[in-house]
Amino acid sequence: MYKMILFDVDGVFLSEERCFDTTALTVWELLNAPHFLGLNPEQFTIHPDDQTIQRIRKEVFQEDRILDWLKTRGVNSNWDMSYMIFSSQLLSLLKEVAKKDQKLVADILQNPITKESLDKLRETIKAKNISFTPQFDVFISLFDESEKVDKHELLIYWNRLAKEWFDLEVDQFSRTSALWALGRLVFQEWYLGEKLFREVEQKEPFCVGKTGFLSQEIPLADPQEIYRVLKQLRDKGITLGIGTGRTELETVVPLTELGFFSLFDSNRVVSASQVVEAEEAYPEYAPLGKPEPYTYVQGYLGRSVPIEKALAQSLPLENGSEVLIVGDSVADLIAARKMGCHFAATLTGLTGQAARAKFEELGADYILDDVTKIFEISLLK
Repeated sequence: MYKMILFDVDGVFLSEERCFDTTALTVWELLNAPHFLGLNPEQFTIHPDDQTIQRIRKEVFQEDRILDWLKTRGVNSNWDMSYMIFSSQLLSLLKEVAKKDQKLVADILQNPITKESLDKLRETIKAKNISFTPQFDVFISLFDESEKVDKHELLIYWNRLAKEWFDLEVDQFSRTSALWALGRLVFQEWYLGEKLFREVEQKEPFCVGKTGFLSQEIPLADPQEIYRVLKQLRDKGITLGIGTGRTELETVVPLTELGFFSLFDSNRVVSASQVVEAEEAYPEYAPLGKPEPYTYVQGYLGRSVPIEKALAQSLPLENGSEVLIVGDSVADLIAARKMGCHFAATLTGLTGQAARAKFEELGADYILDDVTKIFEISLLK
């Protein structure tokens, strides 16, 4: 019998669709909005309809090919995805700018890339009549597929590409960079909406009027059935926790509205909010998001346990076989393996049933059609 079950949220309880939509809108805004690069300012709106959102997502993710490519390499954070896809287009744009202003390119790449950097770039594009059309279809081809590219390499790969393209020593691309932080804030604006963004981030939005997607979450199974299953697990004496790439607010609000958040042990709920806190306190360990196991390790130990103790936890866990991790992604599986825990894959993520073959190949302990089928697991019967 398992003593603890730690669940991911996206692709397990909630659909990831709105988060992926938000990622695409983030990249789209950074490229096109008049307050950022302004490539196509007339196309930008803070109230895109569903048809427009789907068109933008189809373009940015290339009908989800880029999304699937990133997910299979352990990239589980929408913040990371926004940053990487935008970085690819920014560097491609700078190739065009370099033909007319190499000094500006060097200045941008050798200093923190901030909104002010993008403002300066936008004015140069306009003044020198530089034409650039984003080409998202080249994203995957930018990587040398002869080498194994993992999540950490992906996050800093753009420094290497800048060296190859511009012969400049660059270190502005990383999980802790100003550009990554800028993309995160734009994402948060779209997802939270203006009012909640001001309350949570304690910052002025770049663009006022966004309504947000937090209240539009889609459950992946009947919420009452999820409640029934989780309550049965808890009544068996199993500790239930969460390890998610969402922030705490983005986790608590929708799961509370759906009626089953109270069944989790609050001390075992670890979100991106806690991961960012740990990275800020111990930057030498960053990045700590999945597939790094920190999210689940802190959940296993409990949020009351100091961060440094979680970081120092010896892995695999001595009693890892008593812990089950439930997720929809390769990143979750990798984290579970590092911890020595069992892993149950849910087929309610991005690729649905098509993910079965991948999880079989990777040796997932269990593969479930959805989270409510968890009692099919032998050690829970």
